[in-house]
Amino acid sequence: MKTIIVIPARGGSKRLPNKNVLALGDLPLIAHSILYAKANLHLADAIYITTDDATIKEIALSYGVNVIDRPSEISGDLEPTVSAVKHVLESINETVETVILLQPTNPLRPKTLLEDCINAYNEKACDSVFTVSQSHHKLGKIENDKFKPFNYTPGQRSQDLEPLFFENGLLYITNATSVLNNEIMTTNGFPFKINHEFSTIDIDTQADLDYANYILEKSNLNLI
Repeated sequence: MKTIIVIPARGGSKRLPNKNVLALGDLPLIAHSILYAKANLHLADAIYITTDDATIKEIALSYGVNVIDRPSEISGDLEPTVSAVKHVLESINETVETVILLQPTNPLRPKTLLEDCINAYNEKACDSVFTVSQSHHKLGKIENDKFKPFNYTPGQRSQDLEPLFFENGLLYITNATSVLNNEIMTTNGFPFKINHEFSTIDIDTQADLDYANYILEKSNLNLI
């Protein structure tokens, strides 16, 4: 087995309880990433859901994908995602070369994004690929109750800002060795730029979910 897709979906969420099973459109949130993974199985060998939640496990199994039971000690709020992905690699009896990470809280992705990122991963001969988008905000710091511009000077036009990018969470590709060394975004990683309305969706609150439902309805796309 060379390439696997991992979808980490724990049950606990303080800001939006049970968010991974809440409805986005006509489907549970977790189902969007599962269906995206299944539509791209020509690029991978297997799909694994890692979860500590019985309801998420039941949904995942109903879609015919593999489930890894995540131990409680790596399911807390402060536990990094890489711990769950690493646990998947350590739990399956297969040799894995490449891991594709799909976060269920970033559920909407352009159809060709995974294939485009796989191509970049192979062409760049890098350890990882992760998606980023350009920020068009005027950013600054607050120090001692004073605002200090970070990426602009007062009065500067937005279109003249120095390009800065944010990690949008849509997709990650990492070699298995890096994951086992507790890394997903590696030093030798390639930032794959994508400027798309889907890149602004990251569901942590009810407002985020409402916005995602609006974008999904507005787009009127057959995503899978």
